[in-house]
Order: sequence, then C-alpha cells, then structure tokens
Amino acid sequence: MNLNSIPAFQDNYIWVLNDEQGKCLIVDPGEAAPVLKAIEEQQWQPVAILLTHHHNDHVGGVKTLLEHYPEVVVYGPQETAGKGTNKVVKEGDKAVILGHEFTVIATPGHTSGHISYFSFPYLFCGDTMFSAGCGRLFEGTPAQMYQSFQKLNALPEDTLICCAHEYTLSNLTFSLSVLPEDVHLTHYYREVKELRAKNQKSLPSILKKERQINLFLRVNDIDLINKINAETTLQHPEERFAWLRAKKDSF
Repeated sequence: MNLNSIPAFQDNYIWVLNDEQGKCLIVDPGEAAPVLKAIEEQQWQPVAILLTHHHNDHVGGVKTLLEHYPEVVVYGPQETAGKGTNKVVKEGDKAVILGHEFTVIATPGHTSGHISYFSFPYLFCGDTMFSAGCGRLFEGTPAQMYQSFQKLNALPEDTLICCAHEYTLSNLTFSLSVLPEDVHLTHYYREVKELRAKNQKSLPSILKKERQINLFLRVNDIDLINKINAETTLQHPEERFAWLRAKKDSF
C-alpha cells in the first residue's frame, strides 16, 4: 500500500492508504474538501474511513464524504456513533481493509473512548501519541494515557507513527526545556527545524526514534528521573508521566 498525507486546517494530517488499484482508506477526515480534491486528482476509490475519536477536526468531513461515497464503511469507537460511523469497533476488534488486517487498540486519555488502528507497519494513533509528545488530556487521566503509551510502545520498533498533527517542533522545544543537554533531542530538534523551514513534514515518525526523543516514552530514563527529583520525588512511572503532562500543559 501507499501512504499519503493530506494537510488540513493549520496542522492536521489526514492519512490515506491506497492500493495499486486505487482503492483507498481515509483516516480521520476532519474536513472533506482537501480529501475530495485528492481523490479526484489521484483517481482513488474510497472503501473505508477510520475514526480514532469524536473531535470535530477528525470527523467533520465524514458526512460530506458519505454523500459522495455512500457505500464506504466508517469504522470508529462508540463515541463517534453520531459522527457518521456505521461500524462501531472496540479493543481487540479486527477489520480487513484492502487485504490488510487492522487491529483496534483502545488508547484512552485524549478522550475517554479514543482508539488506534494497527496494521504493520502502520499505526494510526490520532491524538494519543505525537512525535516527541502526547495528546492533551481532555477526558481521560494521566494513568490512562500512560497505559495507552505502554500498549503502543509494545509494537515493533519499525512501526510508522501516523499521528494527526504536525506538533513535532513544538514538542521538541518543550522537551529541550526539560532536558536541554540531551543529545538525541538536540540533534532531532535541528533536523526537524530544517525540515519545517522548507515546509516539509516530520511525519510519519518511527517508534524506534520515538523511544529516543519522546519523553513520555522515557519516564524510566535516569536523566528524566533526576530532573524530576530535583523538584519532587515521584516513585512510580505513572506519576512521572503525569508530572510531564502537567509541565507540558503550562509550557
């Protein structure tokens, strides 16, 4: 399959996978116009839509797309049932699309019913894991998001992290405020800054890289623990994860 990203709004990416026959699946279409334009230009045939959660910048284009392609199957968690979903899915469910099996992973935190979809090497994780960061906790708890990160971190290291927003540079800026001397962060910040200066995207990322530069995957890292212990003493990784998320919220 071919992986494509369609820019939407200010910093969203709508991901599209297509096969050699031009059939495609669309992930989190927050708006319809850029998707319809790409479909026309590429001569794609939509067969499925995957929704990760109910926020409008991820589901806002679904109903218009269904007006054009009423046979499309829209997969999504229960919280998207009123947003155009016609096939509600949950943790452990599997869907065969374009000849590939996608497994549903419950990843609550950003919203209470957020899910992700995995078919190696593709992980569509919506607003759960970002490159060098994690989603804001609108409905879930830090403990839930921590557990969601543990699930995603258990995937193969060469998994492609297809998240929904171009937040990498701002996430790295925050991370460097926490660990300013970190070599991995420093090098990757320079790399991404150059990419963004040329208006090139930093996504998809790779899980192996995220394990180096995503502090939310490094809550057992001794450098981060020492940084936290300079301010407070937190014994459990869930607590350190919550500390980091709170720091990001006020950054």
